[in-house]
Amino acid sequence: MVSTRPKSVTASDLTAGDRILALAPHPDDETLGCGALLAAAFATTGAHVICMTDGARSHPQSRDWPPARLADLRAAEMREAISHLGGTAEALTMLGEPDGQLNMQYERYEEIAQRIVEIARQKGIRRVFASSASDAHHDHKATASIARIVVRQLSGTLFSYPVWSRWDEGSFDADYALNSSPYRAQKARALFAHRSQLGKVVHDDPGGFVMPERFVEMFVNEDELYREVNP
Repeated sequence: MVSTRPKSVTASDLTAGDRILALAPHPDDETLGCGALLAAAFATTGAHVICMTDGARSHPQSRDWPPARLADLRAAEMREAISHLGGTAEALTMLGEPDGQLNMQYERYEEIAQRIVEIARQKGIRRVFASSASDAHHDHKATASIARIVVRQLSGTLFSYPVWSRWDEGSFDADYALNSSPYRAQKARALFAHRSQLGKVVHDDPGGFVMPERFVEMFVNEDELYREVNP
């Protein structure tokens, strides 16, 4: 029987000595899915992060935190998270697409992809990391589809990282496992910067999203998983 165990790799194996681009569907996915890789890249070859949506629908019933205010908060949290990973404010681009509706923008995928391509070309990036198409969330699937368009235009290389397909389903078929232990302290600080998603800020929406404790522990303490994707 052929083993499906992912190959253990270092960050330099994944970056191949190049600057990388990470596409995050929402603020916090950058840390959950590839925070260790970003920490390594910021310290060496360089990286840029693009957040696809504004994250404004994580607590839809909150009156204290209406969508515009929550979007501003989540952008600030993401900037703080990036700083903990070693990046500067210039290392982050917020596209600001509506949270939960990226899949409904199908006719604009080429337009959105072109914005990303322009940023990548300005920064000399052809190596892209994006959420997995196997994630159940529509925004994650849409990000994966847009990433394929981006990489085709760049003639680059695409890797996917799991979030929900790792937590909910365990169905992500990984090629590589990144030993994240050297970067776990940074990753933990970055994840804890996303306080609104940890139940620390919004208190008037009992049905709003809160990361389970085990969820946080898994993504901070376990190695990161990646799959190389044919765009």
